[in-house]
Amino acid sequence: MFFLDNQDLTNKKAIIRVDLNVPLDKNNNVTDTTRIEACIETVDKVIKLGGSCVLLSHLGRPKGKDDKLSLKHIVDTVSLILKRPVAFHKDCIGSEAELATSLLKPGQIMLMENVRFYEEETAGDTRFAQSLSKLGDIYINDAFGTCHREHSSTAVISKFFPGKKFAGKLLQKELEVISQIADEGKKPVLAILGGAKVSSKLKILYNLIHKVDRIIIGGGMAYTFIRAKGGTTGNSLFEEELIENAKEILTIAEESGKEIILPEDSLASTDFDNNDKIKTFKTSEIEEGWMGLDIGGESIEKFNKAIISSNTIFWNGPMGVFEKEQFALGTRSICNSLKQAKEKGVNVIVGGGDSIAALKKLGNKEWVTYISTGGGALLESLEGKILPGVKALSDDS
Repeated sequence: MFFLDNQDLTNKKAIIRVDLNVPLDKNNNVTDTTRIEACIETVDKVIKLGGSCVLLSHLGRPKGKDDKLSLKHIVDTVSLILKRPVAFHKDCIGSEAELATSLLKPGQIMLMENVRFYEEETAGDTRFAQSLSKLGDIYINDAFGTCHREHSSTAVISKFFPGKKFAGKLLQKELEVISQIADEGKKPVLAILGGAKVSSKLKILYNLIHKVDRIIIGGGMAYTFIRAKGGTTGNSLFEEELIENAKEILTIAEESGKEIILPEDSLASTDFDNNDKIKTFKTSEIEEGWMGLDIGGESIEKFNKAIISSNTIFWNGPMGVFEKEQFALGTRSICNSLKQAKEKGVNVIVGGGDSIAALKKLGNKEWVTYISTGGGALLESLEGKILPGVKALSDDS
């Protein structure tokens, strides 16, 4: 795979697949600019190396052309964030689009219309990818969040740029982060996995148990493991059909000298909204009629010790129903412990929408070493999969 460093892009028009799938309010104002900010470094690099930028992106999941999901609504915001003028073209393929990009001078930027206005994009259509390829001289993929999709603008287009396809700076960072979690992180490496269901993280668990030194399992998914160890969990969420998988993961951990860390106690209630009836149980002894909705004080202390004594940490998933204040303490404690660890020089990586939402709600995300933009792409990478968008950059054809 080739990276942008030291490339001569003088007078080259770089097609850059970025991820500008940003949230809009009812007046089409961008409410979160994180994904726009993520492409600054690559755009600046291309311009510094003498090139111009043709930006390709999707927005939402349109069924054909939909004015509400036109990228024209975000042009001004993109220009503001990039601190450069950004032109907009009403299409992303065709002779007019090709003419418009051909006239770009070094340092100029043009944002093309939503690639998903064409159903061929998500179908991975080769002809559509070829049409997109006519917009520039080289191709750069900087949209890690879409690399797990074999779409025309993220994977198929690469075949039209043999020897002229590159990973953008954001994609490069994301791949380095994945390597830190799974292969090259300073030991001991800790993964903190939470959320509701084991099924959503099962493949990740099977892969990471061979890669990291210890795994904290919290949230609803912990109760399947508690059941696998013979505990009683009352009405807590668990997945009966995955108990054998949980037993297998626990056995693999024991045999390979890895540590699975489960909650010692749980904050439980008879239902989500009953503020009057909240009780702490040993996680393996939750009474019938009660459901675990957060980790308790002993678990917080246990998890904190594991966090503080690790050198590389990846966090994905909350410890409880953090959206409700009465069950937010466990996730808040994780945020606080991670911040303490970061202040001591620990490498802290956060990925996944719920974890990022928790940081925004319960803590300050600015102290985190790295927040992945990936979502599904990150999780599939941690499952051990080679993402189509990444593989396409490495293929010779």
